[in-house]
Amino acid sequence: MDIRKLQRVIVDGLEDVKAQNIVVFNTEHLSPLFERVIVASGTSNRQTRSLAASVRDAVKSAGEPAPRTEGEDNGEWIIVDCGAAVVHVMQPAIREYYHLEELWGDKPVRMKIGAAPPTRLVKAASPASEAKRAPARRPASAAPAAPARRPKPATATARRPTAAKRPAARPAAPARRVVRTAGVKGGGAAARPGASARRPPAKKTSGKR
Repeated sequence: MDIRKLQRVIVDGLEDVKAQNIVVFNTEHLSPLFERVIVASGTSNRQTRSLAASVRDAVKSAGEPAPRTEGEDNGEWIIVDCGAAVVHVMQPAIREYYHLEELWGDKPVRMKIGAAPPTRLVKAASPASEAKRAPARRPASAAPAAPARRPKPATATARRPTAAKRPAARPAAPARRVVRTAGVKGGGAAARPGASARRPPAKKTSGKR
């Protein structure tokens, strides 16, 4: 198998069990025994064993012979020999202590690691199923009536209707006073201005001329 395909199969097997900090190094110039060194971390002995088993199954499913493994009894550092590639599955403390990147990390290989899984295609629904899912529409008569608008309050500047003007009552005429004055000829009474005058009494005439 081509080395590029092999390293892709190994990385996919590690990602299936959620390996951490996966790195791939080209070691062709350092050792004639293998061309790639792949290092990954597992958080526990159980996960490191699962990672090693996942790599072994992935390589075997790709048509390659089953790789050999070492260190599964302890689980802190497991080596999976895949022929042209060697995989080191280590716990974080062991990986930090031995630091294999200094020994094999001269030429890191650029790979797409942690790629998003392919999107799942959704089958298009038939028109009949869409009609069942669609909510039934209410008839137009059942639609709620629009709320009536409230009349706007009268503004302060609105004028109130004025009452009909009534004709003003005429003032009463002043009472007339009659004053009698002495010394008026004929014993009559002279009326003051504005007062009604009385007629003088008629003189008695005798039958003799």
